Amino acid sequence: MSTRMATIGLVLTILAGTASAQAPGAAAPAFTINDTAGKPVALADFKGKYVVLEWTNPECPFVQKHYVSKNMQGLQKEWSERGVVWLSINSTNANHSEFKTGPEMANWMRAQGSAQKATLLDSSSATGRAYAAKTTPQMFVIDPAGTVIYNGAIDDKRSTNPADVKGASNYVRAALSEALAGKPVTVASTSPYGCSVKY
Repeated sequence: MSTRMATIGLVLTILAGTASAQAPGAAAPAFTINDTAGKPVALADFKGKYVVLEWTNPECPFVQKHYVSKNMQGLQKEWSERGVVWLSINSTNANHSEFKTGPEMANWMRAQGSAQKATLLDSSSATGRAYAAKTTPQMFVIDPAGTVIYNGAIDDKRSTNPADVKGASNYVRAALSEALAGKPVTVASTSPYGCSVKY
């Protein structure tokens, strides 16, 4: 096995299921986190709207896959234009070597051409733990009533290869499409894949 594959093997985390407190149908845990400019952003600010939470870490090759391919930015733009609030959350602990400061995260996102509402720095990891976020990326969709309606992987191609995005079934797009059409979410929970959140 190559060094690269061995590294990927070490960082790949596949969960058997999702935590019951954040399972579809549960109330989304409240939070207030500073954005990259130091401004507090609360989930309660967006009551009455659909919200996507994207757990992220620029150091993770699985996150890089979705930004290099422009998949994540495309989703951010597509759904923001339809009134969905997209928040990217970095729960890397401030004491971890992969921690990014506000300016560092802002610069990275700007370089990617990202289109989320805000990038939030959960430097204490409290919000990540509240959501039992295990991987980067891991995705949550919250409905206007504040209920989790999707929790899990971004898609069904569990790899770091940007080329795999093209043929993937995107769970987040499917959940949002159904929810905004007034339909129940068919696939409301999947096992997330990616790098472990650096708590």
